[in-house]
Amino acid sequence: MDELELLKKDWQKDNNKYPKLSYNEIYKMILKKSSSIVKWIFIISLLEFVFWGIITFVLKDTESMKRFESYNADAIILPLTVVGYIILAYFFYLFFKNYRTISVTDSAKILMENILKTRKTVKQYVAFNLIFLVISTIVVLFVEFDKDTELISQVEQASANGEVFKFYAMIILATVLMLAVAIGVLLLFYWLVYGLLLGRLNKNYKELKKLEV
Repeated sequence: MDELELLKKDWQKDNNKYPKLSYNEIYKMILKKSSSIVKWIFIISLLEFVFWGIITFVLKDTESMKRFESYNADAIILPLTVVGYIILAYFFYLFFKNYRTISVTDSAKILMENILKTRKTVKQYVAFNLIFLVISTIVVLFVEFDKDTELISQVEQASANGEVFKFYAMIILATVLMLAVAIGVLLLFYWLVYGLLLGRLNKNYKELKKLEV
């Protein structure tokens, strides 16, 4: 049985050899746990951003990245990157705001609302990352088809052989498969990290509902 459930039972008993905990004491314990969880959500989101930043920096000098930079597609890539960073910064602000709000909450009802708000923010954050991955992949693919001379030559050759449809179908299939693997890995990561934290936060929410009965 959960520790908070035991404490609640102890609090509700008329005769108990152990010191009884008041409503406020149990509430403060739930508040402390919830605040800690939301703080870790904020910290992990920043660490995730730093991790991908390091990966990008490490891959910057690879041959494929240098070739892509030679396409001079900044007019497309730069706005996409800037928009992505702005939205990520907004999510970091929301995570920090949720943490600060929960930390100073003095009402069980408001705490429950803030927990629901945090869960919604995390789900939106995960959805944004996955959608942005798909959009970025599509944009990069279009740039490759427009700028990569070798790829353009392959398309022309396939067209001359009457196999242009087959060529595009193979490219699309390979892209979809790679995206499926990437999304699967990300979903597993988000489930292992944010999913477990949200599970604990949801447990606190249920405890608050019981406390309000």
